[in-house]
Amino acid sequence: MTQSQDGGAVILRVDRRGAHGHVVTVSINNPARLNSLSSGVIAAFIEAVREAATDPDLRCLIVTGEGERSFIGGANLLELEALNPETARAFLTQIHTMCRVLRDLPVPVIARVNGFCLGAGLEVMAACDMHVASDNAVFGMPEVKIGLPSVVEAALLPQLIGWGRTKVLLYTGDNINAATALDWGLVERVVPLAKLDSAVEEWVAAIVESGPRAIRLQKELIREWEAMPISDAIQAGIRMMGRAYETDEPHRMVGAARARLRDRKK
Repeated sequence: MTQSQDGGAVILRVDRRGAHGHVVTVSINNPARLNSLSSGVIAAFIEAVREAATDPDLRCLIVTGEGERSFIGGANLLELEALNPETARAFLTQIHTMCRVLRDLPVPVIARVNGFCLGAGLEVMAACDMHVASDNAVFGMPEVKIGLPSVVEAALLPQLIGWGRTKVLLYTGDNINAATALDWGLVERVVPLAKLDSAVEEWVAAIVESGPRAIRLQKELIREWEAMPISDAIQAGIRMMGRAYETDEPHRMVGAARARLRDRKK
């Protein structure tokens, strides 16, 4: 656990899955303040994710918050109140880095959303690849209600929910519930809180059973697709397929799949 000077902390848990590699959970541990983000907590989070990224056996990363009330309740209000133009830019750059290390991680990142997911917390969630929420989750971008625009990774929201719904969230500052978030496409799955871990595990299990190199190539390709026109994206995919055959992973896994099919026919 990495402790920040303001009392918040980040917990890094490593689940070693034998020959299947490692699954890492990075959790914000400041439940008394709804797991809000201070500079110290953000720095600890960035350090934890960068540490995880160096593990060649990393298969998947999970982002969550401790307790049942909050994923990340936004930026720390005490710190926001003390900012000036220069420190505000530095603080928001730090939040952007927190999101970028998730997007740049070479493996999929799953957001395990348990409760409040507001402001900077929603931006962190949007930077994750996959999103599952408990049915008590609440989502919102309330910055305009405290005199600020929504910035940095709020720019990811239109590709998730479209421009119209993004404008509703950002202009009104109002919250939406988990059912609405699912209907809008902000999250891909909503389950009762008691089933949140098992829902996350379903996705994790599917990822770790897949080809490790294939998963990393797929994450890299999806990141490229985001900035490409369709014609370029198709050609990038063809090049990526060639890279997949630079190791024996496709031959080995295709052969195993054919063997399973033969066994079923016997």
